[in-house]
Amino acid sequence: MAEPFKLDSRLKLCASFVRENSKVADIGTDHAYLPVWLCKKGIATKALACDIGQEPLQNGIKTIEKYNASHMVHTRLCNGLSKVMENEADDIIIAGMGGETIAEIIDGWQYSKNNNKHFILQPMTKSNELIEYLYSSGYEIIKQDCCKERKIYTVMLAAFSGKKTPVTKEFTYLGKLSPKTNPIHREFLEMEIRNLENKAKGDLKYKNVVENLKKEL
Repeated sequence: MAEPFKLDSRLKLCASFVRENSKVADIGTDHAYLPVWLCKKGIATKALACDIGQEPLQNGIKTIEKYNASHMVHTRLCNGLSKVMENEADDIIIAGMGGETIAEIIDGWQYSKNNNKHFILQPMTKSNELIEYLYSSGYEIIKQDCCKERKIYTVMLAAFSGKKTPVTKEFTYLGKLSPKTNPIHREFLEMEIRNLENKAKGDLKYKNVVENLKKEL
């Protein structure tokens, strides 16, 4: 099916993790580009475009109407997943927020521990805090990738496993990336290392983490 419009690299990567014939909830949808694109492409059967703000949701409604998707994409004014029922979403996209906020949204949804649910997560900051939350709360990362759109972003696919797994500090920055074989993964890790080097100037506990991460390059 032809693309209704082009997604940027960040949203395109999120879309690539969505399962065929799934019901999607896009949390913090803004202009609803992702749910409309997924439904018009025939990847998602239905989608909820959710946002905490009335103005972004109005922008979403305009996109839905413009591309004649109102029979497939519905909007919902809500905080995180608070008004999304279990049978309304198989794949949940939470993109464009801080890692700690994404963790709070997952933690606050009563259906998050259904292991049939897939979470497609794109943290803008603090991806390490999100990874630490996932593994300490019984989730695991199924796969992770990066893309470049002005800056480098990482997207991870996670699901509940029921197994709380201790992870190293290094793993919270590296996750499932392969910087030795993937140039964009390498750039993402180099960016993380630079940030940690700045922190290490004022806090020596980051020094060993930096040195260990450099070995992964």
